Amino acid sequence: MEDYVLRRDNLPAFLQFLMRQGPVSAPVAVGEKSFAFQEVTSPEEVALNALPTILPPKKYFLPQYETLGEFDSREGQQIQGVAELEERILFAVRTCDLAGIGCLNAALSRRPRDLNFLLRKERITLIGLECNSYCDEYASCALMGNHLADGGCDLMFTDLGELFYAMAYTQRGHELVSSAGLFSPADDPVRKERDALSKNKEAVFHPEVDVNRDDIPALFAEGFDNPVWQEIGRRCLSCGNCTNVCPTCYCFDVADIPNLDLVTGRRVRVWDSCQNEPFAKVAGGESFRALRQDRKRHRFNRKFSYPVAKFGRFFCTGCGRCSRTCMAKIDLKETISCLAKGGGE
Repeated sequence: MEDYVLRRDNLPAFLQFLMRQGPVSAPVAVGEKSFAFQEVTSPEEVALNALPTILPPKKYFLPQYETLGEFDSREGQQIQGVAELEERILFAVRTCDLAGIGCLNAALSRRPRDLNFLLRKERITLIGLECNSYCDEYASCALMGNHLADGGCDLMFTDLGELFYAMAYTQRGHELVSSAGLFSPADDPVRKERDALSKNKEAVFHPEVDVNRDDIPALFAEGFDNPVWQEIGRRCLSCGNCTNVCPTCYCFDVADIPNLDLVTGRRVRVWDSCQNEPFAKVAGGESFRALRQDRKRHRFNRKFSYPVAKFGRFFCTGCGRCSRTCMAKIDLKETISCLAKGGGE
């Protein structure tokens, strides 16, 4: 790892440099308090102080619609695998979203490995941007330990006002810094300023729920029959918003879409959701989770219990998207608090 400094007035030139390397996607304002990762063509489009984007950058690693193969049934069942790949730079990825990409990598790198994800990941350059304060009231990044810059990218920026402190974590990050010709090595005064900011973040960020992080998996195991699930199930609309915007949800369905000749076509992977009633339905029409309360409980366990046992990490990043987009106003932090208290909402 090596640290560098970029003057703030050189940031537009650095973004223009990135755009000359290939497609660049960054947070862009798309409405009042709404932001989306979109391809940018000028530095002015980039929103540095954006709230978490509507969809996380997960969409570049696991597209919502992805062609897996092309088939031709004229001479037997012939199918040719397809990998839709492109070089891309993602700029201003927040630490919670970097944690989400790390979760996807943990899940999809294990057998059976998701080769499309792994191939696409190698072609994406990640440039992070550290948060110096909370984005809004929905975030729980400190509870999940994702409020600090801790790698997971090629290059990480920290806003120090007139300067950006930049940490290169990979060879690709070093090459960007070297090729841009806009950075200078960080000196001790800059490092001390960055250390002071990190120290200040200890006062700004604090666990957003009064519960010990290490106790959370047991909290969900012991709260399996907690009445909070009935209350949440009563309110839930099963719209799937929470899973669509989650940085770590990776459930999908596969569909064969024929062309008009009805003998050729595509096999497509599409995002799916455990909150959809048919998701857990099996032959004969039986469903393992027919009730909305069961589906909500399953989703929370998939964030705070099951992955801890399997991967040794939470699959909630604290980004707040699920609470922010829930039409029924189901709040993640309130749910955990209710479980900790042992009662319903």
